[in-house]
Amino acid sequence: MQQRLNAYRIMWVICCFDLPVITKKERKIAGEFRKFLKDDGFMMIQFSIYGRHCPSSENANVHIARVKKNIPEKGSVFIMKITDKQFGECILYTNSKKEPPPKGWQQLELF
Repeated sequence: MQQRLNAYRIMWVICCFDLPVITKKERKIAGEFRKFLKDDGFMMIQFSIYGRHCPSSENANVHIARVKKNIPEKGSVFIMKITDKQFGECILYTNSKKEPPPKGWQQLELF
């Protein structure tokens, strides 16, 4: 049975992190975590905030589990799952000016 995608079933996984970057080793670990997120389909929203579009809650849970497996030993990581509808209500300000939401947050998915 195929279900229609809608703004309440489509999910976003948001990963916010604050990792230490004082030593060369810490910078390398933080860089590897960022690379892992990008390789797993996350896109940078801000420097330490990454988001990933998922077609369902079940798919979002798979990516959350992957992030959990790759969390660095030091620092803090915050993972949040929200609906596409909630994500669409976010407001972006750049240089104190409100901007329209980004267009084309498309995820190509092959079955």
